[in-house]
Amino acid sequence: MTIPFFKSDSNIIKPYALMDLDDTLFQTQRKIDAWDLPTAESESLVCATVNKQAEPLSFMSQRQATFFNWLLASTELIVVTARDRSEIKRVKLPFDSWQVLTHGAIILTANGELLSAWQQRMYEQLSPLQDKLNQLSQLFAGHSRNDNSQLVFTPHIDSFNNGSVNEELTIYLAIKHAQKDHQALAELAAHLPNLIRDFDQDFYVHVNANNLAILPHAVHKHHAVQFLLDHHLDSQRPSFGFGDSLADLPFLQLLDWYGMPNHGQLHDNLNS
Repeated sequence: MTIPFFKSDSNIIKPYALMDLDDTLFQTQRKIDAWDLPTAESESLVCATVNKQAEPLSFMSQRQATFFNWLLASTELIVVTARDRSEIKRVKLPFDSWQVLTHGAIILTANGELLSAWQQRMYEQLSPLQDKLNQLSQLFAGHSRNDNSQLVFTPHIDSFNNGSVNEELTIYLAIKHAQKDHQALAELAAHLPNLIRDFDQDFYVHVNANNLAILPHAVHKHHAVQFLLDHHLDSQRPSFGFGDSLADLPFLQLLDWYGMPNHGQLHDNLNS
């Protein structure tokens, strides 16, 4: 058999670009300063997200905006983010393909509709854990109301259909430190397995900077991306992705190529 040499082809097939968002494509001003990002002078910044009061919150540098524009024009851009359905609405960037949200618990189609098969699968996985998630929620909600507490607790809840009815289920629990004390969050993470029985059997903990998440093992970007690759994406098309977090690495490793920004948790871990 003779194997041909490469010939260029004007018929371009767009690759899939599966992209994390926060701290990969944009970041807050505080992190821009901490990372000393180039082309991030105030007059060059592009607003990427707003807060709950619709005020600018996260920004793209000129280079990041150029990169994002290239992604939009040259790839099928698929969002893979920890942001939930409410939080993604505060991202002021155009997306027109699949969206993997809430650490992988939610998949939206290009039309913005919930992927029903994934919804039912997640319902089956999350429903048995509701008692334990509610128990943890009560513990942290009570603690965060303490005058001396610096913890900011947020349960992430969404509606899931089991094939016949919609039911609101807690997906995961998020904790931040009001003073951005990363060491305090790391110590809390180490203590979590002692709070309820069989914690490690049902949950894992992800800590990145001032974000601590308590997640069921069933909730992971990797699982959702694997489902898309197996059932909805064209296996003949190449794929690549970028992410900044250690939690991104499992989904990135499913792709043909992957990378990271030259800052953030994944980069720091590689260099340590």
